[in-house]
Parts: sequence; C-alpha cells; structure tokens
Amino acid sequence: MKKVRQKLTLDRLATYQITVPGELDESWSDWAGGMTITVESEGDDPPVTTLTGNLDQAALQGLLRRLYSLGLALISVICVGCGSEDG
Repeated sequence: MKKVRQKLTLDRLATYQITVPGELDESWSDWAGGMTITVESEGDDPPVTTLTGNLDQAALQGLLRRLYSLGLALISVICVGCGSEDG
C-alpha cells in the first residue's frame, strides 16, 4: 500500500511541537490554543516545556508571537504531522 503524504498549506491544520526554555504548567493550555503542555527536567538542567497540538499557519504565527511577548526563546518548532483536516 502506497503512503500518501499530505502537503502543508496555509489553511490546513498540522501538528506542531514547540519547545521553549522554562516551565509552563497545564493552566497555560487555553492561552496556548489548547495545546498539550509537557515539562521535562533532567538532573540539574533547567526545565524545558514542549507544547504539542494542531494549528493552522495563522494560529502558529499568533502563538509564536505570544511566546515572544513573554520573552521565551524558541528551542525548536517542528511540524510532526501535516494535512490533518479534522484536527
């Protein structure tokens, strides 16, 4: 069976993982567009927060601007799944 790969577009939802330094707790989920928030901390290293969820390009840009306004640097922004119609 041939795997069909969806094309990333401006209006289609895609699943993103955004990683920032510091610790945002679950209460930030609504503020972050309903994204799932996980915090990892290894040993003496400072905590790192990963936000995962489905966004279109406009929502992604808005969230990145909000994170910037908080003074949070981006560690990574990864598209882990493209082209989901149903979120």
